[in-house]
Amino acid sequence: MKALKLTQIAKLITILILSVAIFGCSGQKKEDIKRIQVTYWGSYQEVEIIESVINKWQKEHPRIKVELQHTPGVSNYTDKLLTRVAGGASPDVAFAEVKIFVDFQVQDLFLSLNSFIENDPEFNLNDYFPDVVKRFTRDGKVYGIPRDTAPFACVYYNKRLFDEAGVPYPTDDWTWSDLLEKAKVLTKTDERGRIFQYGFYGGFYQNFVYSNGGSLVDNVEHPTRCTLDEPKTIGGLQFYSDLFNKYKISPDPNAVSNIGMSCNQLFMTGKVAMYNSGIWETPMLRTIKDFDWDIVMFPKGPTGIRAFGTGGSGYCILKSAKYPEAAWEVVKALAAKEGQIMLAEKGLAQPANRKIAEGPSWAGSPKKPLNKGMLNEAVKFAVYSPFCPRWREVEEKYITPELDYLLLGKKTAEEFVKKLIPIINKELSQKD
Repeated sequence: MKALKLTQIAKLITILILSVAIFGCSGQKKEDIKRIQVTYWGSYQEVEIIESVINKWQKEHPRIKVELQHTPGVSNYTDKLLTRVAGGASPDVAFAEVKIFVDFQVQDLFLSLNSFIENDPEFNLNDYFPDVVKRFTRDGKVYGIPRDTAPFACVYYNKRLFDEAGVPYPTDDWTWSDLLEKAKVLTKTDERGRIFQYGFYGGFYQNFVYSNGGSLVDNVEHPTRCTLDEPKTIGGLQFYSDLFNKYKISPDPNAVSNIGMSCNQLFMTGKVAMYNSGIWETPMLRTIKDFDWDIVMFPKGPTGIRAFGTGGSGYCILKSAKYPEAAWEVVKALAAKEGQIMLAEKGLAQPANRKIAEGPSWAGSPKKPLNKGMLNEAVKFAVYSPFCPRWREVEEKYITPELDYLLLGKKTAEEFVKKLIPIINKELSQKD
């Protein structure tokens, strides 16, 4: 009888062990848990925000296990993801910057999200800025949910230097002429005639092309021909060059190299009074203690045109995802309200969700820059890079190196584009 009881106890213990193994401590079957791999890149601050959002979300969604896979650099990220796809080890969800999205989408890697959007009462795509949604849309199919948008529209300005020079602060309705006039006064030389303070620096040649009514290609969505040689484009490029060479209010590449500082460091140390970039500079600039600063929208061109390049990012589901419905829930979490609010409060990114961008975490926030709400208007004038999988390579391999010759005054705008036109047209003629 005693032996029988021991046998029964042993069986009960065995059953209990098997139950724990099968159901886990939470009472769920292991096979019921959907595992979703998310690959992304970004700064340590972005990593902290994404991890915080997912860790909190996981507690409320125990049936989905999210594995976050961070890659430090954007170029490494692109190559690594494509290698994984080729090797049959794709993640389920991928973070995609608007340029990188093109590289991935033309290879037909992403799943259309239309059915999820249409059948999910909790989600409304109309809450997002339409232009960034359009960037993730091809032939009526949405392939990504935007997280942020990033017009190259910010001109940061040093209020102390303006005050010392008696120059009125710029306003959002200013023009190229206003920029040049202010920058001339704010450019300072020492007793030997050497410039120690520049009035302006801008690293986005596209802004001067677009705001002069020019373009880079004939059609952004379906580019077939480079248009750098058109008069308005050449005019914008020549004015940009003149800021460095004719007016000498901007530090050319040699000057920047000799100073030994990055462009944002030039602004932070008072060596540049105005600096054109994106809102992503904010976390670093918030560490400035020596002077007050703010931002203003990039100026209108000579005929009143307002336009500038842009970035932005979103989340996409790969076609190879084993559990697309679970992946959709994760995408919603990553691009949802909480994460966008945290990015906004850090100053890292302008929310792609209009309601958040127009609310107290962004436009109504008392944190610097005070005028960041202007970016909600700026998105209307943003121009995306050509939808061509080779465009990033075109810029990195051909345009950027040639720009140095333009900014050093070794080539005119006409000479600059003359060399590039045949090269770019050849790239555009290649099939995807």
